[in-house]
Amino acid sequence: MWGLVPLFWPLLKPAGAVEILAHRMTWSLVVVGLALLVLRRWGWVRDLLRAPRKLGLLALAAAVITVNWGLYIWAVNSGQVVEASLGYFINPLVTIAMGVLLLKERLRPAQWAAVGIGFAAVLVLSVGYGRLPWISLTLAFSFAIYGLIKKKVNIGGLESLAAETALQFLPALGYLIWLGSTGNATFGAEGGGHMALLAATGIVTAAPLVCFGAAAIRVPLSTLGLLQYLAPVFQFGLGVVYFHEAMPPERWAGFSLVWLALTVLTWDALSTARRTRAEAARLAEAARLAEQEPAPTPEPASEHLPAAPSAQPGR
Repeated sequence: MWGLVPLFWPLLKPAGAVEILAHRMTWSLVVVGLALLVLRRWGWVRDLLRAPRKLGLLALAAAVITVNWGLYIWAVNSGQVVEASLGYFINPLVTIAMGVLLLKERLRPAQWAAVGIGFAAVLVLSVGYGRLPWISLTLAFSFAIYGLIKKKVNIGGLESLAAETALQFLPALGYLIWLGSTGNATFGAEGGGHMALLAATGIVTAAPLVCFGAAAIRVPLSTLGLLQYLAPVFQFGLGVVYFHEAMPPERWAGFSLVWLALTVLTWDALSTARRTRAEAARLAEAARLAEQEPAPTPEPASEHLPAAPSAQPGR
């Protein structure tokens, strides 16, 4: 779903990116609210309101994801799908770099190599574009910051999205009301089909997040990480094949370096996971054998006494 979403945003024209973003915020809260109503999961609201630090972090998360969503919609609708896909290719590298800088995490050599290759890729792409790939970098950094905040908040995906969209709701609704009062809103002016598509932004936002949250508790983390590369792969393919965006040689070179960095990163993650599983299995087997091994039975005391000296012939 995330990989195919570039096909959806152009359907919402002539609405501009900010109007689409405001509808996305508004209708996402409606969809998530209905889901929570069906599941009867409201207990977390009281706890959250009593935790101002968490509330502040969620407000920051809402602001960061607003930038991410809005820029992505604008990029797709202005013919920058390939550069937008690059943002999600380099996002794992940015996340690792932030882990080192902010959380003082230690990297393995392969991870350092991947980050270095990723930095070289940005330089090559900057030469190819004639500028920094600012769309890619903004998308990558905003999503990495969003992930870092979510790690700090540590509440469920559906609940987190509900809180974030609740914080976004009033500004978004206020903007839509103002847009309608000035006669510039497309909602209601472009027919029922257009209205339905704008309302569907809530489902387009919530459905993949709900599926992701469900998968996260069922699928191994290493598999989940690999599957997340599918979205930018699909986006890149759509940009080149469907939207016919230009890919000069220097852009191919930059993307190839990014893919090389991701290959190194993935190989290192899989190797580490395999070693960790093997070590865990070895320790579990050692513990099992230790439990099964019978305790040594004590020998009779007489066996431990020194033997009586034998009679020696007199000399």
